[in-house]
Amino acid sequence: MLLRDIKTTPGMETLSCRTPEMAEKELWVYLLAYNLIRLLMAQAALLADIIPRQPGFKHTLQLWIVWQKSGRYDIDKIDGLFILIAPQQVGKQPGRMEPLAIKRRPRQFPLFTKPRAITRENIRKNGQPKKLK
Repeated sequence: MLLRDIKTTPGMETLSCRTPEMAEKELWVYLLAYNLIRLLMAQAALLADIIPRQPGFKHTLQLWIVWQKSGRYDIDKIDGLFILIAPQQVGKQPGRMEPLAIKRRPRQFPLFTKPRAITRENIRKNGQPKKLK
């Protein structure tokens, strides 16, 4: 998996689970989804007679989400999806450099880790928690 693909895959920069076992499962799901999108790109490239790395990953992902939400799961109609994927090609971009930096900002407030009723009671007694710096 390429770093630029991780940056464009929604939700993949942070894991939402709390246990190591679930973190492993979440990573496997992301890898499966990534490989399925790459498979769509390869099949579209085969039909269009282009290199499999030429269709755009983000474009393919967006088309897949729209196609999936439309409810057209008929395998005979997937050729239409491939026809839409193939024309959007990513060419070589000489001299292009992307900074390897994290854009995600730290949060101002602590995470909500206690039950709501206990948290409300603590706020009544002690006031709102201080902002994180």
